[in-house]
This record gives sequence, C-alpha cells and structure tokens, in this order.
Amino acid sequence: MKAKDLMVPLREYLTPDNTLKEAVNLLKTAKRGEERVGVKGLPVLDPAGRLAGMLSMTDILRAVFPSYMALMELGEFTWDGMLESMAKKAADKKVAQFMTRGVITVREDSPLMECVDHMIKHHVRRLPVIGASGGITGMLYERDVFFAITGAMLDDGGRDGQ
Repeated sequence: MKAKDLMVPLREYLTPDNTLKEAVNLLKTAKRGEERVGVKGLPVLDPAGRLAGMLSMTDILRAVFPSYMALMELGEFTWDGMLESMAKKAADKKVAQFMTRGVITVREDSPLMECVDHMIKHHVRRLPVIGASGGITGMLYERDVFFAITGAMLDDGGRDGQ
C-alpha cells in the first residue's frame, strides 16, 4: 500500500498571511471526506502553492500560552480570565509566526511502512503528501494508517467499524 492509497485529497489549507482567528475557524469547520468535522492541523501554502509549513491546534495553544509563562513562579497569582484575554490578543496574529516549518512529507508513491516510520520517528500525526509536480496533493492521517494496519491485523479489509 502507498501513501496515495490512504491520503485524503487536499481541499483546505492556510496561507502564511491568514490570521489565527481565520485559521481557528477553518480548523473547526474543515471537511474530512464529505463531512465538516474539523481537523487538528492544516498545511500552510505559500503564494506559489508550495508547502510553507503546518499549523496545528498545539501551535495555536502555544500562541496563546507563551513559553515564558511556564518559567515564571507565580504562586497564588490568579489565572481567571487570563487565557481568554490572551486568546483575544493572539487572534489577529499571522499564521506565519506560529506555523511549524521544516515539515516532514512523503511522496504519493511512498510505501506505507515509510510513512509509519516518519510518523513514529518524528512524532507527527499527519503527513503532507507530495505529488510528481512537487506540490502537495493530500494529507495522510495517523487514524487512516491505523485503520489500514488494524484492518490487516483483524483481516477485515481496513473497515473502521462504521
């Protein structure tokens, strides 16, 4: 099995100039298949349509909770309302500031074993799939790989119980 056999064709993506507010709206409403169920991360494409990075829910949480906060000894400091206030301040910041760069990718013809290797070694749950032209053609999700593997294990053809 190859990456192209399990990938979800690319339909929605972000640009470096999108705001975090726009990104959150798209993450919450993105299609997965034919349903609008939301996704946990999206690729970020530059103006030429090339992969510039990925933005995930974790990246957004980091934008709202800056790393320096974890270093502070705040003792009895009250946190009430602070997260909401910081979220509002981060809303208009650009995706480019928070996206993950240097994204691990796979080719459409990459064997599934190679894809799993990348997911495990690099601790990623989604891999952009690159086509012959060099552009991103889809996304390979950990969930889909898991169901393909467990389908083989259970000899049920990869059905996910739905």
